[in-house]
Amino acid sequence: MPKISESRREERRRTILEAALRCFVRTGYQQTSMADIITESGLSTGAIYSYFPSKRELIRGVAVLVIGDRQTELAVAASEHPVGPAEIAKLLIDGVRKHAPVQALVQVWSEATVDAELRGLIQETIGGMRDTIATTLEPWAEQHPERLPEGADPAAWARDVTPVVLALIPGFALQRTMFDDFDEERYLVGVTELLRR
Repeated sequence: MPKISESRREERRRTILEAALRCFVRTGYQQTSMADIITESGLSTGAIYSYFPSKRELIRGVAVLVIGDRQTELAVAASEHPVGPAEIAKLLIDGVRKHAPVQALVQVWSEATVDAELRGLIQETIGGMRDTIATTLEPWAEQHPERLPEGADPAAWARDVTPVVLALIPGFALQRTMFDDFDEERYLVGVTELLRR
């Protein structure tokens, strides 16, 4: 049997992850079975399991896909100009609302509070995003010392602010999931107002 190219392999992997995302959005993480994902993808059982031997590996792959895309967006923005906290938060929230299964994210986060293995997977993927945010914030902090507390070290300030910026994303996801009258656009305006110094 001929070997498939690396680009074809990556394309197939992404197809599986996108099928999993659609299933998670439609029925939730807990209610989605591997059989559902196999059906949604149109691929064989063997093909799916050769890439992802379990649903946990799939959720890890989905998290890496969603977060990796957001990290790329941050890198592109940072290559053009120093990116401040409000812009980072808005960019990440916008990416989540357009490309992530918000309902499934909330379910997975909830499940992670009682599932140590799943919590470890989330810590691993979100840890990379925390590093990206801190690294992205530091040049902005260096360029805007007047917006930092007097005498603050830009790198330390960026590390301190990062968890707060990151916390705005689950806040968005939870409210979008729980409140029928949640106004996404006003939330983004509020983020700008809150983080403007």
